[in-house]
Amino acid sequence: MTRGGGRGAASRLDESDVRIRPGRGTRPRSKRRPEHADATEAMVVGVDRGRWTCAPDDDPELRVVAMRARELGRTPVVVGDQVGLVGDVSGGEDALARIVRVAERSSVLRRTADDTDPYERVVVANASHLVIVTALADPVPRTGFVDRALVAAYAGGLEPVLCLTKADLADPDEFAANYAALDLTVVVTRADEDPAALREVVAGRVSALIGHSGVGKSTLVNQLVPDADRAVGEVSGVGKGRHTSTSAVALALPDLDGWVIDTPGIRSFGLAHIAPDDVVAAFGDLAAAIEECPRGCGHLGPPADPECALDAEVAAGRLSPARKEALRRVLEALRTPAWET
Repeated sequence: MTRGGGRGAASRLDESDVRIRPGRGTRPRSKRRPEHADATEAMVVGVDRGRWTCAPDDDPELRVVAMRARELGRTPVVVGDQVGLVGDVSGGEDALARIVRVAERSSVLRRTADDTDPYERVVVANASHLVIVTALADPVPRTGFVDRALVAAYAGGLEPVLCLTKADLADPDEFAANYAALDLTVVVTRADEDPAALREVVAGRVSALIGHSGVGKSTLVNQLVPDADRAVGEVSGVGKGRHTSTSAVALALPDLDGWVIDTPGIRSFGLAHIAPDDVVAAFGDLAAAIEECPRGCGHLGPPADPECALDAEVAAGRLSPARKEALRRVLEALRTPAWET
């Protein structure tokens, strides 16, 4: 065959005569994930170094250690989360299950490291109440921390409860009066008595407890859960882990069909992730009113917010001056640096 003939033969080839080897990544991948319909539903009660301790819904006294399944990626899983477990859910010493899904959260308690930190940290999920523990003396009570905790509760969908401890050392009425206009549940306890009022509040619910060091929170936890030390050991004694001052742990309430989540180490709340509207929206009677506020209103009133609709609500008799001022004092927490509380 002549060169010309060869070139002619080549010129008659078309794309159907050329075999192309598919390169890597050209095969379509399915995004379908297994449904895990038979997964065991459970609540996360402790987190430690890449391991989650869970209490199955059908056997809440059992403790199952689990790892996060690969398909969840970096999905955050925190104490209080409702999860689906597969694998070895026997709770044996060497058993390890996998968390394959995390249910939608009904509430979240978030904080940032400080007021300039853009990274939100979810501390607790699905708690119905946030119990803010404050001593009436030794140490002296501070409204700054309580106000910040209230902001976090309102914005996260938790019902706040103010728990005043050490009532044997000081009268609770003066401090409680700061929050009377907010319709806030207030319980008073003392070290020499059973916290019956608090026990009634947390019964049948998932409640997170927060407070500064020395306010008596650990005493309350031990009164509510007499074997709290042993229970914490069961949650955090997996492998080389331990319960530290920066982790939360959920403890079952004996005979009360509920849980308390102890959150040691939370000294203050950075509120960088919260806007004033997030707080006011938690008050059903005020959510519609602030729609009349100008854009960017902080709801603090003159001189910062001279056209705030809350003032108009007071003038129209639909909002009491005391309730407005109490709310605005709480909102001031968004402008007060965390370290000052």
